[in-house]
Amino acid sequence: MQALEDRRYRISEVSDLTDIPVHALRQWEARYPQLKPKRDRSNRRYYMPEDIGIVRRIKELVRHEKLTAEGVRLRLSEELYGEGRPKSNLEMRQLLGKIEGEARALLDMLDDD
Repeated sequence: MQALEDRRYRISEVSDLTDIPVHALRQWEARYPQLKPKRDRSNRRYYMPEDIGIVRRIKELVRHEKLTAEGVRLRLSEELYGEGRPKSNLEMRQLLGKIEGEARALLDMLDDD
């Protein structure tokens, strides 16, 4: 028996699970780079459980938080990859301090050699 985390879902199954029409899923794939279902040898899409989680998150952001497509892209990038701009000057200064500390540590390591 195949483990649930390894299970592949067809686009129609994802549509049924998430209540998102198939055509909308296809549009979302083009609109949101974070949603990238794999394809098999015959070029049919298959979704992994992680992809379904992203679909559900997009649905929540679009329908409940009323974000635009650009807002959804930015939020997903922040959530999935930790990317994004600092939200305050203090956060920016802390980030710059951390980068400066790491750069100094690298320079010290190079000077030791």
